[in-house]
Amino acid sequence: MAAGHGNTPAAWTAVAVAMLGFVVGSVALLQVPTQMTLLWVGIVIAAIAFPLFLVLSKLGFNTSEH
Repeated sequence: MAAGHGNTPAAWTAVAVAMLGFVVGSVALLQVPTQMTLLWVGIVIAAIAFPLFLVLSKLGFNTSEH
């Protein structure tokens, strides 16, 4: 594994978006009754993280020189 593995703007952005999705989904699950709309919003936000990483990688943000 490379010394800078995962320390790129593309990786950090994808992780931040995924974390936001998980937080939104977790808040939805803590509501009584469960807010299904908010839960699905969180799932969609988390699912966007991987395609976002791929796009940022193709744009050149997958190097640690940024």
